[in-house]
Amino acid sequence: MNNIKTEFTIKDLENFSGIKAHTIRIWEKRYNLFQPNRTDSNIRYYDIESLQKILNISLLNNNGLKISKIAALSAKGLEQQVKELIFKDGFQNQAANSLKLAMLNFDEILFNKIYTGLIQQFNFRTIFTKIFMPFLNEIGILWQINTITPAHEHFITNLIKQKIHINIEKLQVTQSENEAQKFVLYLPLNEIHELGLLYLHFELLFHGHNSIYLGQSVPVENLNDLQKVYDNICFVTYLTVEPSKETIENYLEEVNSKVLKNSKDILWVLGVKTALLDENLVDLSQMKVFKSPLELLNIL
Repeated sequence: MNNIKTEFTIKDLENFSGIKAHTIRIWEKRYNLFQPNRTDSNIRYYDIESLQKILNISLLNNNGLKISKIAALSAKGLEQQVKELIFKDGFQNQAANSLKLAMLNFDEILFNKIYTGLIQQFNFRTIFTKIFMPFLNEIGILWQINTITPAHEHFITNLIKQKIHINIEKLQVTQSENEAQKFVLYLPLNEIHELGLLYLHFELLFHGHNSIYLGQSVPVENLNDLQKVYDNICFVTYLTVEPSKETIENYLEEVNSKVLKNSKDILWVLGVKTALLDENLVDLSQMKVFKSPLELLNIL
């Protein structure tokens, strides 16, 4: 329990809920919504119940309920309004807030309860694209502004990876071998952010394609080993932190010269690093750059 964060600044509440700290202070003063504690140096801080409350308030307020009416609700009344909203508009309305709490408290049981509730209503593809992807984008921002630590991010992303692996295994059990094009998914050296690529592996299998997943930190020359076994390969890579801004063109040229040249194979490239690519400096005749995973999914 020592790892669980139990004290939050008003800035933490703003970052998690999306409600400005100034607005929270006004609501606190006008409606007596929170009773913050104070440190020995008279700095205010909030407990986990306050965080849960501001997340629920944010949910109701964003769905049209005025703050004056929310403030008039009892604790049970607030909880009931949230439950009714969830019942009316779907479990996903509350899922992101609950996922934040699970992440913050390293609570695997809560995560699994959330996922169980979602999978009873939606298929895995909907859960990942409509709930997990926006949530992962948000926690990336929370990490950048020091509201959460890398430990929080690693905890929640590994739980999501587990769900992807489970759904991949289900597809692999029913997959039939054919002679169609092979997709080979890999990450460059020193690239360890594999969640997006792993989900693409799931999508390829879901659409009936032959997909081989190599995973993290694969040297370029190792891709030749696949070419000794298969023809007509589509390599897929996801550039999140590697290669660097200075080396991205050199990296793709290396793939061109060592892997694609004198073959019919191609390379699909995704990830934030592609925004740094000067396409005039690279031979893209056997490559395709995607602006987003959704752009790739649309052509499967």
